[in-house]
Amino acid sequence: MDVINSIGRRKAAVARVFMSEGSGKITINKRELENYFPSSILQFIVKQPLNKLNVTEKYDIKINLKGGGYKGQSEAARLAIARALVKLNPEDKPALRAEGFMTRDPRVVERKKPGRPGARKRFQFSKR
Repeated sequence: MDVINSIGRRKAAVARVFMSEGSGKITINKRELENYFPSSILQFIVKQPLNKLNVTEKYDIKINLKGGGYKGQSEAARLAIARALVKLNPEDKPALRAEGFMTRDPRVVERKKPGRPGARKRFQFSKR
């Protein structure tokens, strides 16, 4: 098997995944998963599609992450891994879709509007 690549996005984060057969090693920006995401919750989010299909020890995964915060980056990586798994085996798609791993979350930060302190917040109203 050669290298399968896919892309995942969430908020401002972009994850490029390169998956090949191996021993289950996950590398993010040339660092181990445990070093890049010290939080066990974020590690769990990244591994969710692999755990769902019971292929955690089957593939070596290299991920390039750019932009966003750690939550957006972990969810972008999850989407990219799910897409790569579907490229390898299209029969896995319904199982991953049922868990919501195949859906790109379109929610992004709303832009700040002119004459306001934030996107929707207004300055304090003064009657006098």
